[in-house]
Amino acid sequence: MVLTRDFKETVKERAARDPAFAKAMLDEAATAFLNDEPHVARLILRDLVNASVGFEALAAETHRPSKSLHRMLSEKGNPSMDNLAAIFGAVRKRLGVVIEAHVVEAV
Repeated sequence: MVLTRDFKETVKERAARDPAFAKAMLDEAATAFLNDEPHVARLILRDLVNASVGFEALAAETHRPSKSLHRMLSEKGNPSMDNLAAIFGAVRKRLGVVIEAHVVEAV
């Protein structure tokens, strides 16, 4: 009997049932991107897309092929700024939030 669950499935299920968690994931993805951690942002966005919008619906909304979106949000993906903005926009819209950036003093 397996006593552990797959981490990705756990995150996906939690984001799907807990809107606050999904919003926190979006916040983390945006913060990671703006703080020079695009690889982290892509992976968080990938999990969030899987849990909220889904890649097929994201493809329809962004007018980009789902396979391309999968590649963009892979560990070695390299989405353009336009594609990244479209992905953030679709997820933001699905979650019913706006994204605001705030500058704070570095520690």
